[in-house]
Formats: sequence, structure tokens, C-alpha cells
Amino acid sequence: MFFEYPKLLWLLAIPLLLAANYVWSELTGRKPHFRVSSITPWTGEGRSVLSLLRHLPFVFRTLALVAIIVALARPRSSTEVEKIDTEGIDIVLAMDVSTSMLARDLTPDRISAAKDIAIEFISQRPSDRMGIAVFAGESYTQCPLTTDRATLINLMKEVQTDLIEDGTAIGNGLATAVARLADSDAKSRVVILLTDGVNNRGEIAPQTAAEIAKTYGIRVYTIGVGANGMAPYPVMTPWGVEMQQVKVEIDEDLLSGIAESTGGRYFRATDNTKLSEIYGEINRMETARTTIDSFPIYKELFGRYALAALVCLLLELFVRLMIRRLP
Repeated sequence: MFFEYPKLLWLLAIPLLLAANYVWSELTGRKPHFRVSSITPWTGEGRSVLSLLRHLPFVFRTLALVAIIVALARPRSSTEVEKIDTEGIDIVLAMDVSTSMLARDLTPDRISAAKDIAIEFISQRPSDRMGIAVFAGESYTQCPLTTDRATLINLMKEVQTDLIEDGTAIGNGLATAVARLADSDAKSRVVILLTDGVNNRGEIAPQTAAEIAKTYGIRVYTIGVGANGMAPYPVMTPWGVEMQQVKVEIDEDLLSGIAESTGGRYFRATDNTKLSEIYGEINRMETARTTIDSFPIYKELFGRYALAALVCLLLELFVRLMIRRLP
């Protein structure tokens, strides 16, 4: 608590002087008297109560004066309030949905692991607009930029293979993601491109898509998914689905080049844990920009002191009336 007009508190010397004068008068002042034949009517407990009550009007009147002076000094309290403005980042997740993503070197398979960890990543960034682009032999937008986390997560769950022509058109996938961010006015725009293969389809070369991203100031993080060496892959045979070992081929030089040219980084995920760590690292690197403004909120307290003064004056009046009615 503080006072808007603290110099007025010097007026508290007035009730202090009044109290001192009252005590001095009671101790040394000339008291009125008269002669009686007997003091019996004035002895007893009733008289001791009356002798105490006669001081109360002065006490209440003095307290009222103190409360009025404090109220005039305008007591106030303040609380610091922080207003936090968060400026999110626009992020598009470009995901490979070619049939090779069904390989089971990740648990239960590459595409399922990528979706689950991406959903966890989405949940950790409530301030960002995010979208989803998928690609195989072609590419399309699964979800445009949005802050609706429920819709985004549901659409991520619907991502699967065999919806479009098979193949790996990395350039097309990156170009689709960049197109979603081209008109964004966010301070930071990011593409996270995940693939497990080598570019073998598409009308747009990956290097060309990377140059477009660089032109727009879009940062690209690339993730190569797949174990080192061979990976189990489900193959349909006359006897049902059988697992066959296939060679893992990831164009790491291409993915590294795309990331470096746009100011991003390339990561290699060989298992679920590593993939989760990669998304966690990207999450830490791409922190949302926050602005914190502090400002005080004032609360006026003079009203409670004014009310206290009124109560004291009413109590003084009540005590005076009660003393008059005593026998």
C-alpha cells in the first residue's frame, strides 16, 4: 500500500495533540463538584461502567478523525500484471506417403511412427499455425495452415499410403509445402520434410523447390527415415503377407543440401526414439517469439477508511445516547 498524497499524513499530529490534551485535562484539570450528604448513590458497579463509558465518545471521535486524514491521503495498492503476446511460427509438415513408408524398421512401421510423433509435436506448439502436405509420386495439401489442433490431428491420423500414385517426388512435396507458406506474414516460416527414399518422380526438381523456399525466406528441416542397411518390408504373396529384407536408400546428400541452402538442418532417424528426439530438437530450435508487457493495476483504498470514520462517528453518537439514558 502507498499514499498518493503522503504529506497529508502530517495532519495525524492533530489527533495526537488532542489525545494528549484530553489526558492532561483528565489528570490535572479542575473537575466540577457539588456537596452531598452521602455518596452512597454514586458507589457500586454501575458508576464504574459509567466512568469508562464517558471516555468512549472522545475515543471514537479521535479515531474518526484519524481515519478521515488517512482517507484524504488517498491510500492505494498496486499489482503488477504481465500481458504476454505470443507470435507463433507457421509450420508445414511435408510427409512422404510412398509405399516404402510401410517398412517396419520403426515400430509399428515408418508411416505410423512418423504420424504419432508428428501429432505429439503438433500438440506441443499451441501458438503456431500448422499445415500438412503429403507426397508420393504426386503431392497435395492434406491440411492448410490452421490453429485448430483437433482438425489438424484428425487429418494427420488420416494420412496413409496408396491414396496417390506411388513414387517419391521430393521436389513436388517441398514445392507444395512452400506454396502454403508463400503468402504467410509470419516472422518465421518452416517446412519439416520427412522422407525415406530417393527422388524419382515429379515435375519439380528438389533443388529448384529449395531455391524457391530460400527466396521466400522459408527454412527447411529435412528428416531421413530408415534403419542403416536393410529393413523388413511387407510383401503380398500367394500365401499372404510376408516380410522381406529390402535395402534402405536415402539420398542424404540431397536432403542435407536442401536444409543447408535454406538455413535448416538435416536429421537421420533410424528408430522411433531418434525420430522423437529430432522433433524435440526442432521444437527447441523453433521457439515462438513472446513479448511481455508489465503494467500496474491500482486499487483505491480510501473508501474503507472513510467507512471506518463513519462507523466511529455513529458509535460516538450511540454511546452518548446510552450514557444519557443510564440512571
